[in-house]
Amino acid sequence: FTHKDTEFDIMAGDVCGNQGHSIINIAQGNIEPNSGGIVSYIYSNCYAGIGSCNFFLENIEKTPISTEILNVYKGEVCFLRALFYFTLTEHYGGVPLYTSPVTIEEAKVKQSTKEEVVTQILLDLDFAIANLPDKTYSSGHAVKGSAMTLKAKVLLHNQRWQESAEIADQIIRDGKFSLYNDFRNLFLSSGQKNNPEIIFSTRYLNPDIYSDLDIRWSWHAVVEPRQELVDAYECADGKPIDISPLYDPSNWRLNRDPRLLMTIKAFEDSVYNSAGQKVGFNYNAVSATGYSPVKYCNWDALPINYSTHSDQDWILLRYADVLLMYAEARNEVSGPDASVYDAINKVRDRVNMPQLPTGLSKDEMRKRIRNERRVEFALEGIRWGDIKRWKTAETYIPTLVDPGGKRRQFDPAKHYLLPFPQSEMDVNDNLVQNPGYN
Repeated sequence: FTHKDTEFDIMAGDVCGNQGHSIINIAQGNIEPNSGGIVSYIYSNCYAGIGSCNFFLENIEKTPISTEILNVYKGEVCFLRALFYFTLTEHYGGVPLYTSPVTIEEAKVKQSTKEEVVTQILLDLDFAIANLPDKTYSSGHAVKGSAMTLKAKVLLHNQRWQESAEIADQIIRDGKFSLYNDFRNLFLSSGQKNNPEIIFSTRYLNPDIYSDLDIRWSWHAVVEPRQELVDAYECADGKPIDISPLYDPSNWRLNRDPRLLMTIKAFEDSVYNSAGQKVGFNYNAVSATGYSPVKYCNWDALPINYSTHSDQDWILLRYADVLLMYAEARNEVSGPDASVYDAINKVRDRVNMPQLPTGLSKDEMRKRIRNERRVEFALEGIRWGDIKRWKTAETYIPTLVDPGGKRRQFDPAKHYLLPFPQSEMDVNDNLVQNPGYN
């Protein structure tokens, strides 16, 4: 769970990958059980984590510690196991379900249904909610709010709108978390310590736990924002670019949602460090789209090379998502009432964007919420899960033409799920391959 999540932004069509990157072939619909890359590493990494969780839960009772501390530890591990299984269900649907350590032979089981796995996820999260400390997130350890937020997300992604809205509303009312007032700094280490918006993250820990985010995003230009994403940002009057009188096609930076320039820059643009000094570096590649990332890029880390340790924590759960999950779920249940407006407008207020116009229909509000999620969470690896659960990938992805002229493919009977890796099929005769990949 790192910046590699943004490979799914390539899948979602908000960014291109550097043309030498293996994800491009997969994003263009050329996905097979032996494709490697994300097809295999999500599966293997999640099950490695699940195996560690199961071993811990099997053996922690032998440790001479108080029941209270024991249950906190178990709550953290149940949260992590739920996170791993949720990730698996998002990409593979139903998967083999193990809740205790297994031998190689015992692991050879048919996948459980997605519904069965989700039931176990919710059981783990309910235990975590009951036993984790009810406080703000600061130390890298999951807290009650982390488990509640993940539960709201699991429910939302499974169209359990009422339940998702209820738990998101509880998080909001509890008041443990709030929006951070500096959107740009939210994604840099200088703004992340004790940040009130961060609910769970993977932490930087010198010298061994760090990402190569800066060098991948900046020097290598692995992530290249697409024009479609740039165009999704409204003008400063809160209107889409195709109807706003403020839009200037000759100057895309002018009069736009402030999040645009805190997320994306022109490839050739100069950058400035926190002292206001102009800094520069030579790219090792050229952006095929003409754009490059700003979000998560630390201009104080320049010059960038392979010894540069990116010290940003990678945010997995944050309060803006709670607000937008609530808005979406509540709108699906009962339409755009005052609480829906309040939730989405808080996210917009943070960057001084106009509040949404009153009188929107349920369908109109749904469209606004979906675009708000797109621009708020751009380059955070969230978009792919969103367009899959909305079932809009099948209409949007085929409209995309990648640099080089190749049109994207998306088969709705196949591409909403990844195939099980061929290496897993080879060792588990009971595993049934996902549709379209036999």
